[in-house]
Amino acid sequence: MGSEQTRGNVIVTGAAGGIGQALVECFAEGGYRVIGTDKTGTPAGFPGWHYIQADLRRTVEDPDYASEVFGRIRICLTEQPLRALINNAAVQILGSADTLTRENWHTTLDVNLLAPFFWAQAFLPGLEACHGTVLNVSSIHARLTKRNFVAYATSKAALSGMTRAMAVELGTRIRVIAVEPAAIETPMLRAGFAGNVSGYEQLNQFHPTGKIGTPRQLAALARSLVELPGTFANGSVATFDGGIGAVLHDPG
Repeated sequence: MGSEQTRGNVIVTGAAGGIGQALVECFAEGGYRVIGTDKTGTPAGFPGWHYIQADLRRTVEDPDYASEVFGRIRICLTEQPLRALINNAAVQILGSADTLTRENWHTTLDVNLLAPFFWAQAFLPGLEACHGTVLNVSSIHARLTKRNFVAYATSKAALSGMTRAMAVELGTRIRVIAVEPAAIETPMLRAGFAGNVSGYEQLNQFHPTGKIGTPRQLAALARSLVELPGTFANGSVATFDGGIGAVLHDPG
């Protein structure tokens, strides 16, 4: 870990996934030192400055483990300011109201809602020192959802709500904002359409843009929001949905 001057530090959770890697790459290209973290080992060709393997859910459930993980990250934050915490990691456990278990709910809420809160709490002093930004990656499911997404949609609705509430709480100290993307072309999404080319094309065409979003486009939006001058955008929740949130589906 070198001490060369950059635009500051950025933490990205879920850094091994499709969106996470795009976030790391985009912020690194922008001159930031990116500390990525995820449950799996370091991804091949990781473009960030440092990577820490950590279990996000365990940082919620085990205070001692959380202190150890946060301590390892803080070592990486010396010398330069913490500009942003990007709470990107999430789990998507599908199930109906008849079948979702307590474990499904605890996992979903721990990772998608409580981890973003406790990570923001842990790094608040560093963020406050330079009036940094917490950016939560929420979802269109916070507003519009479908069957079998009860746990996921609820967690994302709560995350968007928490973003606004924390902005009220911390508005003079840091910015807390969120993005709500619709379908993003990640390897996980493509795998879900394996052998279903027509279904994948239909998904694209459902969006008024005729295409779903890409991780790179979402990462560019995230960086532009973090770099937005001034503080007045605090509490903003930006849609990123290709216009699908404005579409009315009816028999006509």
